Amino acid sequence: MDLTVFQNFIKRASNLRSLAGPVLIVMILAMMVLPLPPFLLDILFTFNIAIAVMVLLVSMNTTRALDFAAFPTILLITTLLRLSLNVASTRIVLLEGHTGPDAAGKVIESFGHFLVGGNYAVGIVVFAILVVINFVVITKGAGRIAEVGARFTLDAMPGKQMAIDADLNAGLIGEDVARKRRAEISQEADFYGAMDGASKFVRGDAVAGIIILLINIIGGLIVGVLQHNLDIATAAKYYTLLTIGDGLVAQIPALVISTAAGVVVSRVASDENIGQQLVGQLFKQPQIIMLTGAIIGMMGLIPGMPHVAFLSLAGAMAWLAYHLSQKSEKAAKLEQAEVVPLSMTESNDASWEDVAQVDVLGLEVGYRLITLVDKAQDGDLLRRIKGIRKKFTQDIGFLPPAVHIRDNLELRPNGYRITLKGVEVGSGESYPNLFLAINPGKVSGELPGTPTRDPAFGLPAVWIDGALRDQAQVMGYTVVDPGTVVATHLSHIINTQASQLLGRQEVQQLLDHLGKIAPKLTEDLVPKVLQLGTVQKVLQNLLDEGMHIRDMRTIVETLAENAPRIQDAFQLTGLVRVALGPAIVQQFYPTAQELEVIGMDKELEYILIQAMQSSHEGIGIEPGLADTVLRETRAAAQAQEQLGLPTVLLVPAQLRDLLARFLKRAVPQLRVISHDEIPDFKTIRVTATVGGRT
Repeated sequence: MDLTVFQNFIKRASNLRSLAGPVLIVMILAMMVLPLPPFLLDILFTFNIAIAVMVLLVSMNTTRALDFAAFPTILLITTLLRLSLNVASTRIVLLEGHTGPDAAGKVIESFGHFLVGGNYAVGIVVFAILVVINFVVITKGAGRIAEVGARFTLDAMPGKQMAIDADLNAGLIGEDVARKRRAEISQEADFYGAMDGASKFVRGDAVAGIIILLINIIGGLIVGVLQHNLDIATAAKYYTLLTIGDGLVAQIPALVISTAAGVVVSRVASDENIGQQLVGQLFKQPQIIMLTGAIIGMMGLIPGMPHVAFLSLAGAMAWLAYHLSQKSEKAAKLEQAEVVPLSMTESNDASWEDVAQVDVLGLEVGYRLITLVDKAQDGDLLRRIKGIRKKFTQDIGFLPPAVHIRDNLELRPNGYRITLKGVEVGSGESYPNLFLAINPGKVSGELPGTPTRDPAFGLPAVWIDGALRDQAQVMGYTVVDPGTVVATHLSHIINTQASQLLGRQEVQQLLDHLGKIAPKLTEDLVPKVLQLGTVQKVLQNLLDEGMHIRDMRTIVETLAENAPRIQDAFQLTGLVRVALGPAIVQQFYPTAQELEVIGMDKELEYILIQAMQSSHEGIGIEPGLADTVLRETRAAAQAQEQLGLPTVLLVPAQLRDLLARFLKRAVPQLRVISHDEIPDFKTIRVTATVGGRT
C-alpha cells in the first residue's frame, strides 16, 4: 500500500513538472498586467539575478553545446521575465516615486545608491556602458557566431551522415548508436539555428531597456511636478535614481545571460568544461609563462611605472612557470621508469612448443600505429575490432576467428597489413595525427594534404590536418579518423573473405548451436548422411556469392532432404539456394515488389545450355562465345549501376552455377540468380538484356 502511494506521488510530481513551463509563462505575462507590491518585486528581482547566475554557471560547466539544448528557450523566458519586471517596476515608480527612493523596493534602491553612490549622472553613464557592452560587444558577437555555426552545421550534415553510415557499415557502431548520432546532428543544427534567432531577444531587450529608461525619467518628471507638486530637482533626484536602479537591476542579469550565450556558442566541443579548457590550454607551456613574466618584469623597471604591481605579478608568473616545468619533468621521469626492458633469457632446446600456428586472421602494424591498439594510450582499435566481429556474426551467421594483432618492424612506421592464414590480403597506411577525407564522388572542392586512396574501397582520398575536418565535411567529404581507416579495411576484408574464414571447426560449432534447438535434425545429417566437409563446402559456396548463412535451419533441412540421393556440393548448393530464395531476393531488393533485373536473350540461353550438355565437364564454352557473354554482361551491369539498380542477372536454373563462377572475377559486383529462386509473390521487370551473337 505504501509503495502504491509513493508511486502515485511520483506520478503527480512528474505531471506537475510538465506544467511548470506553462505556469511560469502565465505568471510572467500576469506581472505585466497586475500591480505588484514592493516586497514581491524585491523577491522577483532577486530571483531574476539568481537565474542569470545559474544559467552562466551551467553554461560554463557543459562539455558540449547540446548538453544545454534548452538554452534558446531559457533565453526567451529570462528576457520575457526581465521585461515584465521592468513593466511592473515602471508602474510602481510612476505611481509611488514621489514618496522617496525606496518606493519600488529595497533592491532597486540599493542598486540606485550603492552601485553608483546615489549620483544619477554616474548611474546614467554606468547604465549606458552596460548597454553598449551587452548590445554591441557580447550579443552581437554571440549572434554572429551562432549564425555562422548554424550555416556550417547545416553544410556539414551530409558529410557527418556519411561518416555515421561508414562507421555503421564497418561494424564500429550499432543501429541504435547510429540513430542516436543522427539525432544529435539534427539537434545540433536546430540548436545553432535557434541560438541565431534567440540572440535577437537580447538585442531587443537592450533596446527596450534604453527606451524604458527614457520613458521613466521623462514620465517621472511630468508625474512628480504636475501631479504631486514636487520641485524639478527633487523629482529628478527621486525618479532618476529609481529609474537608474531599475535599469541596472535588469541590465546586470541581462549581461550575465548574454555572457552565458557567448560561452555556449563560442566553445569548442570536448570532454572538458570551460574552466578545465582555460587552465589546461592557457597554462600548458611553462616557457610562455616565463617569457610573459620577464616582459612584465621589464615593464615594471621602467621609471614611473607601479613597480610593486608589475614586479609582484612577474615574480608570481616566474614561480608558476618553475612549478609547471618541475611537474612536467617528474611526469616524464615517471613515464620512463614505467618502461620495462625485455629480459634476455637463455634459449632452451627445441620442442613442439616452438611450432607456431599460423593465425587465421592477423593484423600487423608499424610502430607508429601501436598507439591505435594500446589502451594505455587511448587506442580504441581493439574495441572497434570487437564491434566488427559482433556485426559480422549478426549479419553473416557465424563467429569469425579472433584477430591477432602484433607489431612488425619490417613495415613502414605508419603501415599495416592484414593477413589471412599467414598470407597478406590487404595493406595500407594510416597516420595517427591526421584524418582521411574520402571523396564519395560529389565534393565541392579540393583540400590541402597528402593525396591517397581509401585502402578498403579504392576511392580517392586525402590525409588532412584535424583543423580541416569540419571544412572537409562541409565540402562533402567523408572524414574518418586513423583507427576507422584500419577498422573499415579489416571489416571489408573479413566480409569478402567470409568463405575462407569458415573452417570445419566453425561449421561444427554452427551445427552444435543448431543442435541445442533441433537436436534430431543435426543428428540425422552429420555424419549419417553427409560428411562435415560437404556441409562446409555448401556453406562456403553460399558465402562466396555474398549470401549469409543465418538461416541454418532451412539449410540443414534442405540438405537432409536431398542428401540421400545427391552428394555433390554444387548441386546441393543450388537446392539450398532455391529454399533460401525469398531471403536471397530480399537481400538485393529489401522492399521492392517488382524486381528490376538484367535478363538474358533466349537464343543465348539455348546456346549456353547446349554447350553445357555437349561438354564432358559441363563447363566448356567456346572462346568467342565466352568473350561475347563477358563483354555484354559487363556493359549491362554498368547500365544497371547507372540507373541505381541492383546488378542482378536472372537466368535459368541450369545456367546459374556456370555463369556465377564464370562471371565472378570479371564482373565482381554482379549477382546471378535463377528463376527458381524468385518467390511467387514477386514480379519481374527486365531493364537490360545480355544478348549474344555466335
